[in-house]
Amino acid sequence: MEFSVPLKMNNDFRRAYRKGRSAAEPCLVVYARRNNSRTNRVGYTVSGKLGCAVVRNRVRRRLREIYRLNESGFRRGFDLVVVARGRSVSAEYARLERELLRACASLGVLEQKEAGE
Repeated sequence: MEFSVPLKMNNDFRRAYRKGRSAAEPCLVVYARRNNSRTNRVGYTVSGKLGCAVVRNRVRRRLREIYRLNESGFRRGFDLVVVARGRSVSAEYARLERELLRACASLGVLEQKEAGE
């Protein structure tokens, strides 16, 4: 990834939940918080209630790939936590991508496209 690193520490996740802003979609919830650095830190949460390890890892891989492919459109300097909801297990890839980008846009994490583009 160009300018992103994984968010791994429990206290960083909790800080994003507590002090960050959130945007909810049917398949996922995104929490965003400024981190005052030149990189984004991204973490993914998939509950054990969604299924066995195979199912959870598949959802996590899809979300990670969506972020990786669209990373150039994200503004830098944010902690992002993506929380998968139950519908994400059966959702198509295109729907997950659309919802993740819509949630990030509503939080102001995506770069603003100019009118001519």
